[in-house]
Amino acid sequence: MPANFRDILPLLVRHGVRFIVVGGGAAIVHGSASLTYDVDIVYARDKENIRNLAAALQSYQPYLRGAPAGLPFRWDEQTIQAGLNFTLTTTLGDLDVLGEVAGGGTYERLLPFVQEIEAFGVRCYFVTLEKLIQLKRAAGRPKDLAVLAELQALLEERRKLESSRDPQDSGNESPG
Repeated sequence: MPANFRDILPLLVRHGVRFIVVGGGAAIVHGSASLTYDVDIVYARDKENIRNLAAALQSYQPYLRGAPAGLPFRWDEQTIQAGLNFTLTTTLGDLDVLGEVAGGGTYERLLPFVQEIEAFGVRCYFVTLEKLIQLKRAAGRPKDLAVLAELQALLEERRKLESSRDPQDSGNESPG
């Protein structure tokens, strides 16, 4: 099942969760045609945000994705505080809740590399295309490496567009 951005992101925003969309969701917002099956976020790890994150997902039966059925797991503030990165399945779909990400670090370290974008029905932070490329390289998984060529092409195309709009490149020089 494809990632459910239209339900998960508004839910997090309504609950006041501070997060940055990374992974496939960020790739899609930047123009990728790749399909993703989960929502990947990096969340702030302060006490209030952890409380908001726990409350946001509580009624959607979060459970560790890939864990054996029946394994005791409780989604609450204490669990989040004791852990860091969680790959969850919920009744809304799969969600990776990351306290830090390879190549980018924590929420606070990623903040200089975000854009606030309206997508999937809400305004929230998405990692920039440049930073996303760095994160994909750092992760080094085959699925991340496979999308790098497309992301790099999108970045090059964006840079060409930006330079063509540059007033210095418009040829408006005064006659000599």
